[in-house]
Amino acid sequence: MNYPHPILAKEGWPFIAGTLVAAALTSFAGLWSLPFWLIFIFCVQFFRDPPRVIAGGEKSVLAPADGRIVVVEESDDPYLNRRALKISVFMNVFNVHSNRSPIKSSVQQKWYKPGSFLNAALDKASAENERCALHLKTIDGRDITCVQIAGLVARRILNYVEAGTSLDAGQRFGFIRFGSRVDVYLPLDSKAKVVIGEKVFASNCILAELS
Repeated sequence: MNYPHPILAKEGWPFIAGTLVAAALTSFAGLWSLPFWLIFIFCVQFFRDPPRVIAGGEKSVLAPADGRIVVVEESDDPYLNRRALKISVFMNVFNVHSNRSPIKSSVQQKWYKPGSFLNAALDKASAENERCALHLKTIDGRDITCVQIAGLVARRILNYVEAGTSLDAGQRFGFIRFGSRVDVYLPLDSKAKVVIGEKVFASNCILAELS
């Protein structure tokens, strides 16, 4: 399912409206309004949320976010206590920040952990930053962990699903404001389709293929 929404994410409407009013008022008052217009333009570009074509097939694990690949490695999955293939996507403030389901699945469990706000590009952000994790189970019983992680600027993780929720591939499930990261932990026999440094787009790009 491609989440039906306007081109601008609903999470951004208060920010966009507020900065537009501030810019307009300072313009009408004859005050120096340029900084307010620049903030308004930044908010519009940050909260853009274009529709996406869903790539791949039933075993394709899609990018859950726009950004740059910063990790592709075997790692411990701290949520399911297993060894896993970890792939991480770092979002800077110029990326689209909607988060989308990496595969058709059902939510088994959800964890929220408070924490720090380190630069999300750093690997230790996975363990130390504020985060919200979902245990997803695919239609053929494979386990995937998808973790939203707050960053240096991001101070709000929004997650709209709970245990028992069914997700289609590419379905929108959350948003992180102002710079962040998403980690995905996959079964070890998954085949990575991305490399470190590669740019990806949510739902358009395949991170890995399940066996």
